[in-house]
Amino acid sequence: MKKLHFLAIVIALSLTAVITGCASGQNSTDSGTPSEAAPAPAPVETKDTITMVWYPNESGADLKDAREELGKVVENATGKKVEHQTTTDYIIAIEAIANGNADLAFMGAQGYIEANIKNNTIQPLVVNSGASGTLDDAIYYSWLSVKKGEEDAYKSGSDFSIDNIAGKKFSFVSNNSTSGFKVPSTGIVTYFSAKDKFKSLTADDLLQGGNDKFFTEVLFGGTHQGSAVNLLTGKADVAAFCDTCVSNYVELSSGTANRAGAVYKVKQDAAEPFNTLTGKEFVLISVTPVLNGPFAINTGTISAEDQQKLKDAFTSEEVKNNPKIFLPADSEDAGLFKQKSGDETFVTVEDAWYNPIRELSK
Repeated sequence: MKKLHFLAIVIALSLTAVITGCASGQNSTDSGTPSEAAPAPAPVETKDTITMVWYPNESGADLKDAREELGKVVENATGKKVEHQTTTDYIIAIEAIANGNADLAFMGAQGYIEANIKNNTIQPLVVNSGASGTLDDAIYYSWLSVKKGEEDAYKSGSDFSIDNIAGKKFSFVSNNSTSGFKVPSTGIVTYFSAKDKFKSLTADDLLQGGNDKFFTEVLFGGTHQGSAVNLLTGKADVAAFCDTCVSNYVELSSGTANRAGAVYKVKQDAAEPFNTLTGKEFVLISVTPVLNGPFAINTGTISAEDQQKLKDAFTSEEVKNNPKIFLPADSEDAGLFKQKSGDETFVTVEDAWYNPIRELSK
């Protein structure tokens, strides 16, 4: 998989360049100098209710407590009522915040970019940091995985290779997903277009399967959990999904976390949709780092005063130390974020930080 690592290096280098330009303000509750794409401030009509929209990955019953705890942060900061809008499709969440039907959204980078293109009043509010407590390591991982027992077919010598994913049944998450489509599809195209047989391959060619297509069958799980289930139930030979969205359901069985060759197993007490798959295992054959997604805000529906209140609240020590928002490292509860080093927190971020993901579409 050495060639596919080129994509990870490009992202890492781009990330370093963006961080260097923003470092002076990355731990401040002040968002710093607005990006060129940021809209000019405009008067916003006061509203009594703030709507938070959630991707399908975070819309499950097992994450209700986590959603509501973050809603309390918004309510306490602004004095306004919060309504939660759960969804079954990425595009529903993207459209909701872009068209003003929602005011806040927890999104992946690709979804945020799409919402920002539709309406440039959509801007990032905060993002969860890495273990350093900064943007320097604010990343998660996009995985390509196969069922345990089938991993040898995806090796070249002692190293893992994606050469043999061509002609297989493949599961993505959604074509609006960063780590479940945009990053893996770019990596696949980058790798295979260097070969004469696939030199004209594009990401669009990966959306449909068939005997004359790159994949014989293409599935979309709808969520990262759904893509993993497609793999574990045998509907797909290879699947793309991310570490953070399945971390509540699986545990490392052997190998090094987030490294090719790592084996993960479904936990015995896993909630739906993994409750019938306990003990099932899969192996990572490719791992690519991805920029953490933001809590995005519609600056056209939330006043500048409330925006600042929300930044202050999200980046506060109170939120950082809230065990219902950043779960303790040893917690077995389901949640969105976890304290591993003790320094994980929310930090403010600018639109330009997501330019490396934008570059994947060029």
